[in-house]
Amino acid sequence: MKFKGMRWWMVGLVTLGLIVNYLARNTLSVAAPTMMSELHISTQQYSYIVVAWQVCYAVMQPVAGYVLDAIGTKIGFAVFALAWSLACASAALATGWQSMAFFRGLLGLTEAAGIPAGVKATTEWFPARERSVAIGWFNIGSSIGALCAPPLVVWCILHAGWQTAFVVVGAIGTVWTLLWALFYKHPRDQKLLSDQERDYILSGQEAKHSDNARKAGWRQIVKSRNFWSIAIPRFLSEPAWQTFNAWIPLYMATERHMNLKEIAAFAWLPFLAADIGCVLGGYLSPIIHKRFNVSLFQSRKWVMAIGSLAMIGPGCVGLVDSPYAAIGLLCIGGFAHQTLSGALYSITSDVFGKNEVATATGLAGMSGYLGATLFTLLFGVLVTHVGYSPMFVVLAVFDVLAAIVVWMLVREGSSNTPHPPMKAVPTVQAAQNS
Repeated sequence: MKFKGMRWWMVGLVTLGLIVNYLARNTLSVAAPTMMSELHISTQQYSYIVVAWQVCYAVMQPVAGYVLDAIGTKIGFAVFALAWSLACASAALATGWQSMAFFRGLLGLTEAAGIPAGVKATTEWFPARERSVAIGWFNIGSSIGALCAPPLVVWCILHAGWQTAFVVVGAIGTVWTLLWALFYKHPRDQKLLSDQERDYILSGQEAKHSDNARKAGWRQIVKSRNFWSIAIPRFLSEPAWQTFNAWIPLYMATERHMNLKEIAAFAWLPFLAADIGCVLGGYLSPIIHKRFNVSLFQSRKWVMAIGSLAMIGPGCVGLVDSPYAAIGLLCIGGFAHQTLSGALYSITSDVFGKNEVATATGLAGMSGYLGATLFTLLFGVLVTHVGYSPMFVVLAVFDVLAAIVVWMLVREGSSNTPHPPMKAVPTVQAAQNS
């Protein structure tokens, strides 16, 4: 039996993995007000817990990417997913900020494979013309995970305590790992994939994504201009998303004086907006490509510019008195950041080959999380002195600078290794039939 549109089933499976990944990392932020009260953790100590996760995640990203390129997407993602599920559940054993920081550090080490695995799987399963759309769909997993965390975690807290939330999320991750191990296969090996769709996928790949393309090492990747055109924007833009993930519930509780039920009711809205940004950003690229007669590569840059300008919205959060208006501006921020983030992942898949894209994504991710770590340390210290509002302004400026760097540095068609000529792209009719 053959399934029509099997590539979209595969990206759906990747999306579920990203949902579980981000659900695990966002469990802490929602549980933070209750957990901090019970374990007597200060705001600055909470920032240390967040930093422990970010540092471990940053350091592990290039390692995780290299492992995925070396042993393959299927086995690599399964091993990391099982490990992060166990690490998440273990956080229920924490008795203070030090032990919580330790368990969150373990989570950071294991969760680092999520985005590199998603980009690699998408590169394997989609031709270049559809890749930005596919990345937009799998990237919504990051927002849906954050969206699901408030109601799920608050429900667990109200019924059984904050520790239960970590155990439940860990169990969900274990179930997904089994699903991944059972169903994911490369297009060459997937028996449920029709020959027509397989030909469409493989013939639409750039030459650098062919099976015989040579894998570039870390040094070659890091020396390339295109790597820094991605790594620097990741360094500048990642602090915004990590601030949203780690601080919005605490911001709503301390700055906007919302109670636990109000947090459960409203804290997920910026992440719903982020979901829309993921999907719309993915479709914007081919729309701009068609309407304005620019290359697909240039259209990715335009999408990133649009997202960065929209980040001015959350930069204005200090100008409004209503907590609901503040949530609205944060929703604009969630939409804006995920729009530009998806464009940046698409650019990464465009300029790096199949056998190096996970490594490049991991190295750029390390740069991003180092930026997020430095900002979180600054955030934890300054938020008690200057408040949240100036920090949101800084995040908006950072994202605009990230878009400027991409426009100035990234180059289409540059690669680290020589590649044979690109195969012909199939017709639109073939795409529709597949």
